[in-house]
Amino acid sequence: MPQLPIWSGTSTFKSGNTPYGFYDSDSDFSGSSAHSVDRFADWAAKRLGYPIIDIELQSGSFYACYEEAITEYSAQVNQFNIKDNLLSLQGQSTGSNLTHRTVTNSFGRFITLSEQYGTEAGVGGTVDFKTGSVDIVSGSQQYDLNSLYANVSESGNAIEVRKVYYEGPAAVNKYFDPYAGVNQNNMNMLDAFGWGNYSPSIQFLMMPMYADLLRIQAIELNDQIRKSAYSFELTNNKIRIFPKPVSNYKLYFSYLVKDDRGNPLKGSNVGRVSDISNAPYDNMEFKHINDVGKQWIKKYALALCKELLGTIRSKYSSVPIPNADVTMDGDTLRNESASEKEILVTQLREILEQTSRKAMMEAERDESEALQEKLQKVPYPIYIG
Repeated sequence: MPQLPIWSGTSTFKSGNTPYGFYDSDSDFSGSSAHSVDRFADWAAKRLGYPIIDIELQSGSFYACYEEAITEYSAQVNQFNIKDNLLSLQGQSTGSNLTHRTVTNSFGRFITLSEQYGTEAGVGGTVDFKTGSVDIVSGSQQYDLNSLYANVSESGNAIEVRKVYYEGPAAVNKYFDPYAGVNQNNMNMLDAFGWGNYSPSIQFLMMPMYADLLRIQAIELNDQIRKSAYSFELTNNKIRIFPKPVSNYKLYFSYLVKDDRGNPLKGSNVGRVSDISNAPYDNMEFKHINDVGKQWIKKYALALCKELLGTIRSKYSSVPIPNADVTMDGDTLRNESASEKEILVTQLREILEQTSRKAMMEAERDESEALQEKLQKVPYPIYIG
């Protein structure tokens, strides 16, 4: 096998010289800038001892380490951003690359949660309320829910009855009588029992709008509590109607399908962010990384070069020379590399945590409190007039 050349002291990068080619088309990486891969190779070789000693690495070795260092920096920063923004990202489209972009905090998760409460309260939500009916027979209070399936078209699905309706005058029909000017107390009493709208004595008074709204709410609440409205109780598959029917009629009710409410997967989740595995963060563009980040990348890449060189030199523990043996420093280089990489990653993570959304909000709070405390010590100006 021919002897492969080691570091010659210079290199000329060409597209395709890196293992993955993530940054081959980036001019800052492949060109002649201060942070180019050829500049890094020259610097790293000198940091490893060239030209005093030979460096058993080729230009491709330096290129591979530099590429890996950039992707490691990108991964560390992107992992932090995903963790910091995941609540806002879940449910969003995976089609947009969010690398190098600001993610504005949103109420998406809170709105989704509130929709679940809305379903239970009957004031919104994501579960469809459906309408069904049952034929009520005079004198019969109890009915089998299974008989409802023919009317609600939910055969085989468990349903939950949420409201039972009865026919009664709308609150707006009784809207005016509470303000009749003649015998106000009698009119209020009549209205409380549902007769107010039949009063002949109408003499309108000018009232504020909030009083009208409060009165309508009072009428509706009164209809539900004081007057005879239909109610029901459910036990297993039986529904019991109150009060006892005195005629035949059709009773309407609203219901929901239990499986619809219990299903946590609402709508299509294809192409939506679910967790850190599909949050749309790609490798950073090298040209968009600032000098602070590029300095971290150089140091990490140098540690990778030490690791690779240490692995090569560890193939033999010593090399015989005339009258002596030369001990190789492979293990030393690998230990130094492991320590340096750990320190760099720890420092980067600490900086990222210090700039998290939570940390910055706490810093703003502390700054505001300190400012308030300082302002309290400023004497008030003396007015002379």
